[in-house]
Amino acid sequence: MLSYRHSFHAGNPADVIKHLVLAETLSYMAKKDKPYDYVDTHSGAGFFELASRDAQKTQEYLQGIAKLWNYSGSVSAISDYVALIKSFNEGDKLSHYPGSPKVAEHFLRRQDNGWFFELHPKDLELLKQNTAHKKSLRVTGSDGFKGLLGLVPPASRRACVLMDPPYEIKSDYDVAVKSIIKAHKKFDSGVYMIWYPVVDRERIDAMESSLIESGVRNIQVFELATHADTQERGMTASGMIVINPPWTLKKTMDKVLPELVSLLAEDDGAFYRSIQLVEE
Repeated sequence: MLSYRHSFHAGNPADVIKHLVLAETLSYMAKKDKPYDYVDTHSGAGFFELASRDAQKTQEYLQGIAKLWNYSGSVSAISDYVALIKSFNEGDKLSHYPGSPKVAEHFLRRQDNGWFFELHPKDLELLKQNTAHKKSLRVTGSDGFKGLLGLVPPASRRACVLMDPPYEIKSDYDVAVKSIIKAHKKFDSGVYMIWYPVVDRERIDAMESSLIESGVRNIQVFELATHADTQERGMTASGMIVINPPWTLKKTMDKVLPELVSLLAEDDGAFYRSIQLVEE
């Protein structure tokens, strides 16, 4: 049940879009002095060595961050993302990749709080090691779906939530949406993000339909597909559903996504989506 480990997938195209959206969102939230809470419901180990046996077994980073490492294009959000990842590496060599906890930590200030959940025993211990240097970063070895509901509304009255379960259990698609809807009912002004993989397009359609029917307002979807949709090759795309996004986010992603398709496409069927799923 707890077999998923992100070390096999660190730095792949799914991480690129997930962490670029996360970085843009947290950067925006940090523009106000008022503190905020960041909640990461499925954190993983938090930091990855790309020379590790796991990463080298799949080498998925070669299809993601490695292709962007020497980016010299005109889309500033991509340049900023690459610079962020380079800050976790020595010199100009790509050797490490930060998970969402370390990406978030980069933007969290002294007055902010980070809450991290992880169930896998080995990744939990690594996560604790990778966050032990700051008391404001709190790690819990419990279910993030349930843990989120105990953290909203936060005392700060500002929050950003990232929910990216492994989806090894097919019910995760439904549970993720229901958990976010429940949290939104308790605290409707928070920023909520759900990362999803596209293996079966019908599951993503169902997630979006559930959110539309929920009554939750102001939902955007950003998706990067490096392959055409098919059920014959596993994950072909991934995306981020964002509730209450920064007002600048869609304009930014409208520039980012076509550039990422041109840089990361694996076949002629590559595409992107940047849509306002539900209006404000």
